[in-house]
Amino acid sequence: MKKISLFLTLTLTILSISPTFADNSGRNIIQVNRQVTTHIVMPENLKMVDISTDEIVGNQCADNMVRLKPVVTDSIFGGRTFNHGDFLGTITMVGERHVAQYDIIYEEDPSKAVSMYTVDYEESMAYNNPDISMPESEMARLAWAAYGSRRKFHNIRNSQYGMLAEVYNIYSVGNYFFIDFCLKNQTKVPYDISEMRLTLSDKKETKSTNFQTIELTPSFVLNKAKSFKKGFRQVIVLEKLTFPNDKILNIEIAENQISGRVISLSIRYEDILNADCFDMEKVEDVKDMNTTPSFDPVLSRNYDTLAKENSDLKDELTKTKAELKAIRSKLETFTQSVKDALK
Repeated sequence: MKKISLFLTLTLTILSISPTFADNSGRNIIQVNRQVTTHIVMPENLKMVDISTDEIVGNQCADNMVRLKPVVTDSIFGGRTFNHGDFLGTITMVGERHVAQYDIIYEEDPSKAVSMYTVDYEESMAYNNPDISMPESEMARLAWAAYGSRRKFHNIRNSQYGMLAEVYNIYSVGNYFFIDFCLKNQTKVPYDISEMRLTLSDKKETKSTNFQTIELTPSFVLNKAKSFKKGFRQVIVLEKLTFPNDKILNIEIAENQISGRVISLSIRYEDILNADCFDMEKVEDVKDMNTTPSFDPVLSRNYDTLAKENSDLKDELTKTKAELKAIRSKLETFTQSVKDALK
């Protein structure tokens, strides 16, 4: 009996300090309090959120986050107050590939209420969303893999206004193209990005009314940075498209000024046809990486660091060459003196 009593005591203690546990419905619960705003984070972008009652107020405050709070008013004015353990309703969150449901329970102690809760895939149910062929989290993971891949394209580049733009890789995965490119600022003036446009246009512009330019919208963009000093690496994801051989895919990056610099890259259809497959080892390397990166300036800083290291290595190499030349000269002088002494 003592063992049973001890077990029940431990169980009740764990439940009292745990922010979530399963109730009789089999759903996990989240404890809330009127003094605490509860944030729930899904591991993928949300497509729909449903709160079953009007006793909870909430909204989607980010692509993958919901915030909610119990609606509690003073009973003096006829409103309802909640007691500890009251059931307030059920929240349903539909993501790109998973559905998660939680029962919301009132917790009278604010310190025990949940302020931030991250949904685990094990707590959700997988489902096939016909409108989503690839979740954004997977796009991010593959984009990181593209960023870490060895450069395979060397023929797509453009140089204007002291800027150099180059395509590093083009990959094809499912119904999407992953285009990995880099901008290099060869001036001392930082580059502030105003906008990036993707268009499909004719190879030869004519005065004919048949000339068309089609605006394209990327499904995913890896780097959110808006300014860089020396280098800017970007991976964009486009829905797979086919276009005639007389069309060109243009990527245009404009500076954030009225008379700012504009740099563009033109990708031919034959280059798209040469899109490669991913190195799956690179994909596995980033499988546990945060797939919603907010690293904005990191890529630029990485490039600046590498550029500085490269410059330092060049200086060191020049210095070493000069020292070797001096040693060679001394050696030749010494050799000549030895020869003269042996005569």
